[in-house]
Amino acid sequence: MAKDKSIYTCSECGGTSPKWLGKCPHCEAWNTLVETVAQPAGSGKNRFASLAPTAELQVLADIEASDVARTPTGQEELDRVLGGGIVDGGVVLIGGDPGIGKSTLLLQALDALQRSGMPTLYVTGEESGAQVALRSRRLGLDNSQVPVLAETQLEKILATLDARKPGIAVIDSIQTVYSEQLTSAPGSVAQVRECAAHLTRAAKSSGTAIVLVGHVTKEGALAGPRVLEHMVDTVLYFEGDTHSSFRLVRAIKNRFGAVNEIGVFAMTERGLKGVSNPSAIFLSQHAEPVPGSCVLVTLEGTRPLLVEIQALVDDGGPSPRRLSVGLDRDRLAMLLAVLHRHAGVACLDQDVFVNAVGGVRIAEPAADLAVLLSITSSLRGKPLPKGFVAFGEVGLAGEVRPAPRGQERLREAAKLGFSVAVVPKANAPKKPIEGLTIHAVDRVDEAVAVLRSA
Repeated sequence: MAKDKSIYTCSECGGTSPKWLGKCPHCEAWNTLVETVAQPAGSGKNRFASLAPTAELQVLADIEASDVARTPTGQEELDRVLGGGIVDGGVVLIGGDPGIGKSTLLLQALDALQRSGMPTLYVTGEESGAQVALRSRRLGLDNSQVPVLAETQLEKILATLDARKPGIAVIDSIQTVYSEQLTSAPGSVAQVRECAAHLTRAAKSSGTAIVLVGHVTKEGALAGPRVLEHMVDTVLYFEGDTHSSFRLVRAIKNRFGAVNEIGVFAMTERGLKGVSNPSAIFLSQHAEPVPGSCVLVTLEGTRPLLVEIQALVDDGGPSPRRLSVGLDRDRLAMLLAVLHRHAGVACLDQDVFVNAVGGVRIAEPAADLAVLLSITSSLRGKPLPKGFVAFGEVGLAGEVRPAPRGQERLREAAKLGFSVAVVPKANAPKKPIEGLTIHAVDRVDEAVAVLRSA
C-alpha cells in the first residue's frame, strides 16, 4: 500500500506546512503543528464520507425513534455503568492507571459474551497472545474461545474486523495502533486521532461494538487529543488505588445512559468481581463512635452511597495546614471560613485534615454539611451519635441548601440501619421514615446546635 503524503497543520490557526517546525509560520504559535494526511489534489471523495451519509431533512416529530438494544456483558456493575449493556455499533473508550485492571475486566467480559454466543475479538498491541492466554488461565477462564489478534497495524486490524465481523472487539490499546498513511510514531496525536476515526467508522458501518483502551497521563487524564473523547459514544475511567482491592469504574460521557454512574469492583485472585453493596466498603467498622467521623449519603449517578468522612483537627502553630483527600481542598478552606463566621467555631490556629474513606472521590457539594460536622466533632473531641448521617450544601451566607434526590438518600440510610439524620429543611420528607429521626436545618449554626445537644 502506497503511503499517502502527510502535511503539518497548526491546531491554533489551521495553517499548513510541508514539514514540522517548532513555530507555526502563519500565527507564530509554538509547538502547534500536528501531522495529518494530505488529501490528493482533485480528490472528489473524502475518506470519512461514510461517517456522515446523505439524509433527507425531517421534522423531529416525524422521525421514528426506539430504544437501542443492549447486550449484557455478564458483569452487572459494568452493565450499570454502560447503561444496561453494550450497544451495536457503539464505541467505548476506557482509561485508567497502569495495572489497575482494564485488560482483566475486558477479558472477563469478552469471555462471558463469547460463552453466550456472541462472536468476539481481542486485539492486543501491548502483549503477545501467550501473555493474554496466561492471564485468562490465572482468571480461571478455562477453555476460553475468545479469538486473540496480536497486531498494531490499523489496516490489518480493519481487515480482520471485516472478515470475522465480531459482535464486539476490544483494542488494547489505541496508543499502540498505527496507520501506514502516517509516518509519525504510534501514540502520537495524529496516529491516535486517525486510528480512532477509522475504527469509529468501522463500528458505525458494520454494527460491531468496539472498546478502545486508552492510556492516561500522570495527571490522570486520557492521553492523546481531546477529540478522542468527543469521537466515541462512551468514556469510562477506571479509578482506585493499586494498593487497595477495590476499583471504581465511572462513566464520564455516555450517549446511551446516565453519566457519573459508577460500578464498584473488588480485585480477587480470580479477577474483578462486582460489589453488590458498595456502601459497606466505604464505612469503617468502629466498635464505638469516634470523634471526627461523620457518614455522608452521597449520590453517584443513580446510586446513593454511604461514605465515611473523617476529620482530624490538631494544633497547627503559626502556619496551620489544610489538607483533604478525596474532597476539593479549596472548598475545605471555604467551609472553615463559613464555620467560623456563622457558627462561631474557629480553627484559625489548627491543622485540619479531611479524608473520604475508601479512596472514593466526592465532587458534589452535598458533602459540605458532613465535612463541617466531622470537623466540629474532632475539634470538640466528642463523637457523633451512633447511626448518624448528614448531607447538604453549605453557602457562604451560612444557609444549608437542599441536595438532589434527598428522599432516596434517606431511604438508603434507613435501609442500612442508620437512625439519626441532619438534612436541609427542603429535603425533609413529608411522611416520617421508619426508624430514622430527622433533624431539618436551615443554617449552619442550627446543625452545630443539633450536634452539641446530641
